[in-house]
Amino acid sequence: MKTSFFNKYKNFFDITMLKFIIVGIINTIVGMGAMLIAANVFNCGYWFSSAANYIIGSIVSYFLNKYFTFQDKKKSFKTVLKFIINISVCYLIAYGVAKPLIYAIFSFTSAKIQLNIAMLTGSVIFVALNYLGQRFWAFKH
Repeated sequence: MKTSFFNKYKNFFDITMLKFIIVGIINTIVGMGAMLIAANVFNCGYWFSSAANYIIGSIVSYFLNKYFTFQDKKKSFKTVLKFIINISVCYLIAYGVAKPLIYAIFSFTSAKIQLNIAMLTGSVIFVALNYLGQRFWAFKH
């Protein structure tokens, strides 16, 4: 029996994903705002600026995703620890891949442009990895 794409993936593309996207928009505005201000106003480096994004953004993300997206009511240090591990691993992978990749591809541009493109690329990679980690590991029911 053939199943449609929607039926096959309906548990993945559901209201939880929509809520995660809404939280992600809020989190992105807050976190990327902090990152771009740190990099462009205060002239902080790549790692400090991107870390500011995820430290500030992760605090917002944790509470909104815990209570709004995944409706996790239990108080558990284990959940907090899993969330921190997930955020940390996703951050290191995303930004560790983005910087050398973008700097190589955009070697003809200025360092400031490379920095901003690398930070934005890292953000995109991070979002995908983070959703999977939060949904299927950190806040898994």
